[in-house]
Amino acid sequence: MTDSAVPTVLLFGATGQVGSAVARLLRGRQPCPRLIALSSAQADFRRPDSLRDLVRRERPDFIVNAAAYTAVDRAESEIELAHLINATAPGVLAEEAARIGASLLHYSTDYVFEGSAAEPYSENDVPNPLSAYGRSKLAGERAIAITGARHVIIRTSWVYSSRGSNFLLTMRRLFQERDEVRVVNDQYGAPTSAGFLAHATLVVLETALRRADFAGGVYHLTASGYTTWFGFAQRIYESLKSREPLKCGRVVPIATDEYPTPARRPRWSVLDSSKFQREFGLAPSSWQEQLDSVLVELQ
Repeated sequence: MTDSAVPTVLLFGATGQVGSAVARLLRGRQPCPRLIALSSAQADFRRPDSLRDLVRRERPDFIVNAAAYTAVDRAESEIELAHLINATAPGVLAEEAARIGASLLHYSTDYVFEGSAAEPYSENDVPNPLSAYGRSKLAGERAIAITGARHVIIRTSWVYSSRGSNFLLTMRRLFQERDEVRVVNDQYGAPTSAGFLAHATLVVLETALRRADFAGGVYHLTASGYTTWFGFAQRIYESLKSREPLKCGRVVPIATDEYPTPARRPRWSVLDSSKFQREFGLAPSSWQEQLDSVLVELQ
């Protein structure tokens, strides 16, 4: 942060993958902003109106919303809850941000797209989510936009880290428990580390503080390159095999139809991050480089 006045950052979802990474980075900055980091237990997104008092009491300069309902398959049977957490609550935060003149940074998802494209999705492409989760996240984007609050919405994909619940840690456990692991090989996306998203968050906050004219709105941001879930799993397997004992002897590619799930996933959800790079000057590292960094943390 470069401003002489110490800004206040109100962070929601502070114990999640991205939220905890953002909190660590902000606490390591000099000068350190006044950080108010709240977990889901401290800020209940199931009761959106309760968030108003939190924002009005703290009067932050920036609100970072890393809280979300992320159980993609369970959302098909918990549609109202997913909408409450992913759409209604972010809309309330945006209303309060507009009221006090704060900026809001919110994370969204590649699952707002149906996956029928043949090239990376840009911010100008029309969303058409296939799942209840994707619809709830798109509704959250729209709820934020209509408030007129100064905001940045970052759509990202396949987020993972060395902690929490995610594809990387699931694969590691399965490689330790099973002789063979079967993974879908016809869904394409960009695995993106929570640490990279936290760094990008810091860049956005610093830009917002430094420039009154920075362009808000929706941005796509993922690691560069893309792969399938199988390609991601294979890379994890090869990396872990040289670091720790694994029971698994091979990773087997399968089709989506061989692994039915309650929620439909887009077959293609690669996002074009060039707009973010132009506006904020941050070039994404490759998904392989990001994975290597997280595996070092894991060890």
